[in-house]
Amino acid sequence: MTDLPMHPEPPASPPVPSLVVLGRFQPFHHGHALLIKAAEEWRRLNAPELPLIITIGSSNRPESMENPWSPEERITMLNMWLDAEGIGDVGIVAVPDIEDPPNWVVHAERYHGVAGVFFTSDMPSAELYESAGWPVVMSSLEQRDSFEGWRVRETARMLSTVDDEEAVRSVLSHSIPLVVVEHLISCNALRRLAFLGEGGEPVG
Repeated sequence: MTDLPMHPEPPASPPVPSLVVLGRFQPFHHGHALLIKAAEEWRRLNAPELPLIITIGSSNRPESMENPWSPEERITMLNMWLDAEGIGDVGIVAVPDIEDPPNWVVHAERYHGVAGVFFTSDMPSAELYESAGWPVVMSSLEQRDSFEGWRVRETARMLSTVDDEEAVRSVLSHSIPLVVVEHLISCNALRRLAFLGEGGEPVG
């Protein structure tokens, strides 16, 4: 296990089995958007009885360049994009890290519910859920390298001290949905990146 705080606590009653999409969403970018759209389309065609649940990982990590935005901020990004896309009836849950991959799924089930279907484009995550007995649907993600979270964060960091909002908007909208870019600008959520150091890891 880990010394990280278990924040948030799991709900008293986990959700019903669902179609689960997992990400860190640091920040929410076009790769995430494509994945969620693909998941919703698959759900409508193959399992309309399953609700869609978006699971936000690393909810208990301290602020850093790897994790600059809180789970609450990431939920706001997701909700703004979902509203703009007209995608409704989506559950969003935040799950703390435990630094114990073999036990991750059992831990996460306390938050997103037991085996429904796991939808992903990430092979290591697929293997974890398959090992735990979940049906897994793999989605191909075009331009995956372009949408790696660390690349998006590094671009945002380089723009964090730029005062020309139109320039920031123009550059970031190539990797982040415009509605999310507008939110990050309006609430000054980019400026902090200038003070969080450099680098990151190639995960979302």
